[in-house]
Amino acid sequence: MPQIFKIKNSLAAILLFALIACERKIEQFETPQIAEYFPTTIGKHIIYRVDSTVFTNFGRTEETHKYQVKHEVDAEIRDNQNRISYRIIRSRRDTAGTQPWIIDGTYFVTSLSDQVEVIENNLRFIKLHLPIKLQTKWKGNRYLSSNPFFPNYSFNNDDNMNDWDYNYFQFHDSLLIGNQQIKDIITVNQIDEAVNVPIVNAGAYASKSFSIEKYAKNIGLVYKDFILWEYQPNPGGTLGYKIGFGMKMWMINHN
Repeated sequence: MPQIFKIKNSLAAILLFALIACERKIEQFETPQIAEYFPTTIGKHIIYRVDSTVFTNFGRTEETHKYQVKHEVDAEIRDNQNRISYRIIRSRRDTAGTQPWIIDGTYFVTSLSDQVEVIENNLRFIKLHLPIKLQTKWKGNRYLSSNPFFPNYSFNNDDNMNDWDYNYFQFHDSLLIGNQQIKDIITVNQIDEAVNVPIVNAGAYASKSFSIEKYAKNIGLVYKDFILWEYQPNPGGTLGYKIGFGMKMWMINHN
């Protein structure tokens, strides 16, 4: 009888250990809040240096226009869905900052519980999405049409732009932006595709689609590189032409 009792106790102990070992452990993942990387306090502003790429001379000449731009949170409003949004005023001046600011347009930001939406030129983007962790993916352009830049730009780069996969690519404790060391930065990859780039065969089609943004905690957008262009060869054998644009901007000041 004692032997049987010992066996029973041993079996009970084994079963108890197995239950404890197999017990499902739920790990609590704490994600930063959206507002930490896209603050919308009224009066907040960020000043950027901008290099804007345009193609002139019927797409055969590439020019870079340089200037400063300021984005300032102007007012709280309601969007067409009656959600709280914020109007951002965009102003522009020379690169040296010696000329007065001239208003250059507005756009709108709606910060929801799980994502940040930006509406600019009637185009709606989902810039950030929870959870903020590496490899989180979302359709950041899902509200766009299949050719959102038409008729201003008649190219193929924006075909199916609404299917782009945004994702958090890198987290940096500190990163050099311009000439400033900035802390707590997340990098959002949006697209990185190229055909025949650099152009080694002027008689062949080429294109480049690249978009990346970096956000700093308690500051907002600190860096952006957005390139969309398409090269069409000339059947006559002369140099072809490019259609599209590019914009690189980085923060130089903020309040």
